[in-house]
Amino acid sequence: MADALHLVRDRVVGRAPQLVEVSHEIWDHPELCFEEHRAHDLLVRTLADAGVDVTPSAHGLDTAFVAEAGSEGPTVAVLCEYDALPGIGHACGHNVIAAAGLGAGLALATLADELGGRVRIIGTPAEEGGGGKEFLIRAGAFDGVDAAVMVHPADRDLPTMEAIAVHQVHATYHGRAAHAAAAPHQGRNALDAAVLGYVNVAALRQHIESHQRLHGVFTDGGAKPNIVPDRAATHWYVRSGTSASLGELEPRVEACLRAGADAAGCEVDLEWVDPAYDEMVHDDWLLARYAHHAAALDRPLEDPEIDGPVVGSTDMGNVSHRVPSIHPMVAVAPRGVPIHTPEFATHARSAAGDRAAVDGAVLLAATAVDRWLRDR
Repeated sequence: MADALHLVRDRVVGRAPQLVEVSHEIWDHPELCFEEHRAHDLLVRTLADAGVDVTPSAHGLDTAFVAEAGSEGPTVAVLCEYDALPGIGHACGHNVIAAAGLGAGLALATLADELGGRVRIIGTPAEEGGGGKEFLIRAGAFDGVDAAVMVHPADRDLPTMEAIAVHQVHATYHGRAAHAAAAPHQGRNALDAAVLGYVNVAALRQHIESHQRLHGVFTDGGAKPNIVPDRAATHWYVRSGTSASLGELEPRVEACLRAGADAAGCEVDLEWVDPAYDEMVHDDWLLARYAHHAAALDRPLEDPEIDGPVVGSTDMGNVSHRVPSIHPMVAVAPRGVPIHTPEFATHARSAAGDRAAVDGAVLLAATAVDRWLRDR
């Protein structure tokens, strides 16, 4: 097998200033899921300026794109994410993911015809709860793909993220308004129903598996204290180790939420949000090649069990159930700084974040080249 790292490294490093600029530009202008118009336009323009054939607003999603190079051989999809979180911006480091995927894709596009492989660079919006990748799967964006690769920022270089299945549910409670002092007996308190539902789920947490997670927030709690709330709402993430065990947990959560409504004399509407996210399935061969290159690049991968795995959920899990995939973690922050925090967001635009974007691009490109050449 050719020295893939040697083949791609100079091509990525030569674009390092551009990749860092892209990472910073996306970080400086955080956009929420399905609203990433600025990031989409920046990435599409960069690919087009490099001579790569790119389709903006691909597969019916305004902020998705697909770029392709190569005419024969295995197809490797390199994925970019670029949505941010409300209030804390790029606290998941998607600016780094976007720059790394871009850099890998640009390098591979220059090698595709020479090495006999195809690269498909896919811009996947709305990872933070919107499920952009699943919608792209349904639209055919991953048809004919032999492997899919991406990196994700963390506080360590890790082979995997413990990405578990998740399904979101919105609970909307309906009661009856009344004057809270003059005629409280005429009211049916939707906020009480929501609170009781929350307490029920909190009690359920004692009796679920260690791989399962339940967490929710109140999104509506009424208008004024002197009006019995006739509407209240909560938003929940229900997580479990696999999609199968998630299906077993969901009705237990539903029962808790409905019981709150029953106790308060209210009604509740439960809306399970499409799509659910599957657990991540990592391809051992791709991961071994990535780990090999990471060690050569002075980023040896750690055992996740030493300081505990990074646990979360991603729509990359949905991709991994259709296509051999990897989702390794690349260090951008000091050990112990968790993702989805303001502190982590600052590191995503630091010198360490810049290095991770460039190194991540090198590692993804080298792994893709290995896949192109594997069966020769």
